[in-house]
Amino acid sequence: MLATRNRLRTATDFSTTVRSGVRNGRRNVVLYTATIGADEPSRIGFIVSKAVGNAVARNLVKRRLREAGAVSLHEYGTGFAIVVRALPASATASWDELLADYNAALENTMRRLAGRLPAVTGKRPAGTPPDATTQEGTQRA
Repeated sequence: MLATRNRLRTATDFSTTVRSGVRNGRRNVVLYTATIGADEPSRIGFIVSKAVGNAVARNLVKRRLREAGAVSLHEYGTGFAIVVRALPASATASWDELLADYNAALENTMRRLAGRLPAVTGKRPAGTPPDATTQEGTQRA
């Protein structure tokens, strides 16, 4: 079970993650990942619609995805919001297939998200221009 601090609960949290996050689709899941505050615990939310199957099938898929999410929190414990949307094929997928799709999608979104993050370079003193050239392009003394 996921701790309360690691759950996405509000519609705003879900829509913000889906709209501003990086998306990756697999046969059984579509995963969206977005950055949140670096010191905030990572949060995970699940969308399992009636298209997946009856209540028994949906709950089985949710339990499996929750467990996969709990395992991934060990590696990505802070700074991320993750939304996992189960596709209809997930109802017939085995645990291994679901876990493999979840992990592959998560790794792909994290890799793509890392490309979006600004590179951390050395800080410059306040008031120092971004580069040491004039507007004409000549070096400053």
